[in-house]
Amino acid sequence: MIRAFHRWPGLIALALVTVLALSGAVLAVYPVTERIAAPQAEAGLSVATLAERVQAVYPGLEQIRRAPSGRITAYWFDLGQPGAAVIDPTTGQGVASADPDPLQRWLTNLHRALFLGDTGRVISALGAAAMLVLSVSGAFLVARRTGGWRHWFARLRGPLPGRVHVEIARVAVVGLILSSATALWMTASTFELIPDGGPSLAIPSQASGETGAPLAELALLGTTPVSELRSLSFPYPGDATDVFTLKTDRGTGYLDQGNGAVLAWADLGPWQRISETIYTLHTGQGAALLGAVLGIMALGVPAMGATGVLIWLAGRRGRPRIRANQPPGRADTIILVGSEGGSTWGFASTLHRALGAAGQKAHIAPMSSFAPERYTRAERIILLAATYGDGVAPSSAKGFLETLPAHRGAHDIPIAVLGFGDRTFPAFCAYAQAVADTAEAAGWPVLLPYDTIDRQSPQAFARWGQALGAALGVELDLCHQPVLPSTTDLTLVSRRDFGAEVQAPTSILRFALPRPTLWQKLTSTGFARFSAGDLVAIVPDGAQAPRLYSLASSRRDGFVEIVVKKHPGGLCSGQLTALEPGESVRAFIRRNPAFRPDRSRAPLILIGAGTGIGPLAGFVRENAKHRPIHLFFGMRDPDSDFLYAQEISDWKNEGRLSRLVTSVSRAQRPRYVQDAMRADAPELVRLVQSGARIMVCGGRDMAAGVSEALRDILAATGLSPAKLKAEGRYVEDIF
Repeated sequence: MIRAFHRWPGLIALALVTVLALSGAVLAVYPVTERIAAPQAEAGLSVATLAERVQAVYPGLEQIRRAPSGRITAYWFDLGQPGAAVIDPTTGQGVASADPDPLQRWLTNLHRALFLGDTGRVISALGAAAMLVLSVSGAFLVARRTGGWRHWFARLRGPLPGRVHVEIARVAVVGLILSSATALWMTASTFELIPDGGPSLAIPSQASGETGAPLAELALLGTTPVSELRSLSFPYPGDATDVFTLKTDRGTGYLDQGNGAVLAWADLGPWQRISETIYTLHTGQGAALLGAVLGIMALGVPAMGATGVLIWLAGRRGRPRIRANQPPGRADTIILVGSEGGSTWGFASTLHRALGAAGQKAHIAPMSSFAPERYTRAERIILLAATYGDGVAPSSAKGFLETLPAHRGAHDIPIAVLGFGDRTFPAFCAYAQAVADTAEAAGWPVLLPYDTIDRQSPQAFARWGQALGAALGVELDLCHQPVLPSTTDLTLVSRRDFGAEVQAPTSILRFALPRPTLWQKLTSTGFARFSAGDLVAIVPDGAQAPRLYSLASSRRDGFVEIVVKKHPGGLCSGQLTALEPGESVRAFIRRNPAFRPDRSRAPLILIGAGTGIGPLAGFVRENAKHRPIHLFFGMRDPDSDFLYAQEISDWKNEGRLSRLVTSVSRAQRPRYVQDAMRADAPELVRLVQSGARIMVCGGRDMAAGVSEALRDILAATGLSPAKLKAEGRYVEDIF
């Protein structure tokens, strides 16, 4: 809900908000330049003395004004002709023209009313309201992304537009809230929706009838410092009934021109003081430094607008276009999708088309938009939920688990939950299972028993569709054709082969780094940005389903590197290990942020065997800050499959790797990586108790053995792999 409040005002009002922000940023410069350029009155100078100096130069003086910047302007008549100038208060002489700057006047009219009078003021107010909504909702979204208000300035990860958007927002959001809120107040005041609270002061009906008293003898002018002056208006020459009008920071009064008596006085009211403070906060008049800071913050609006559009477009590209998508209030079937990489949306689109062909009215949306009060005609809800990382919610399902119990049994709509995942991972469909369990505990009726789809199997999806059709009493043909992301050709530049002697042919393949397009650079998609531990999806010839390999390099390394073991009959591994330099394969990047080193300085324990060394080697390679890294590596024979042997030696000499512990399974006394861990138990305990993070990469059996060994090693400390996982200190990448 917060994301929707943030997205749509921004997209709809982007141009208007950008115009207001840019014009406001330029206008914020004027109070600063005016403060610097205007001659300032010396400390303690009285209004009486200033008036005497100016009147000596301009005998026909009519009025003196002082701006919040300290600039003093005098207005007079000379031989019937009006004159005006900026005054040097030390001499009373004019030093500059008082005419307003044409550009400033033009920008002010643009900023306040878009040259449209009252209509423009209303439109500008709507822009300010949109900016206020964007700023407040954006603040909540930043807090959510960084892990709470206390972590407001935590380091960010993710695509470049998203990081730039948040970095600017968390610096500028306070200024934008202040600017937009004060703009709304000023608009309300302009249309008299807020009382101005100005002093109520009647013009005196009686005066002394005397004229010509020296300014120095006017007591109030002599005791009022110029620093408090706003304006002093002189009586009309020869009119004994006219008076001096004095306006200061304290209030407004009338003075007798013959004896200086105060004929009437009214202090500023509280509403007027509030309005003046708000005016100062918004314009910077009287607070030039604050105005400059707010102006700089306003410059972030167009940058955030541009990056926001890029984020929105990237999100739309991750979803298929849904035709004939019914409004939620008219649909009898609600399809909600929880997806991270976008593949689950393809299945949802297939289901949506099939339901439409069967005469059903279906509405499809992300799980994060769940709102059963809007499903007034819904007869069923179908949840298609992928699992992200170690069993957490994917991006389009944020907050769903927290919302579901709050609508306990709403409208008695039956629910079906279908999970998508990879059975080779320990947390296979863990999030979807949590959704099914939560729905059952909250009392939602069950449309179909909980089911899963392993590795995006179209056949399993079709079988589930038959069961759904039977429950609905219609025939559903879910013929799903996966739509792959756009691929890039990777050209092999070098290869190193290992393991032939131990019947485990393995290759380290290094590909040239593809040159990203401008769009990929802007959105950090494709090969424009990737890190060691991310996944490269290879699409083999003769197949549609991609195979995933962990990256042993990051973009900063200038190449794409993976470690591949040839499996008997393996289509993709066979093609990859047969590649020669100069030949290419089709590939695309999939992020894997759950399997990356954190940014702390705590020790890092890397554990892997065989091709699992790939991403671990990448982590060591990029350890330029010499974080303590301890690598446990299992191999069959050091003379045959000691992958990265030379690099590991170099990394130790460079300080990138603190310690290497190897295990050899084909030695005279076989030892596996978990055996090496048990032998090193005291050091592992010390490292874990000092805050070390553990990262495991390799096959399922190896990972299970490592987890069991670590459980035994840590038993006496009260720690366990499960507890370390909960703390984010134990992560796995298992294949």
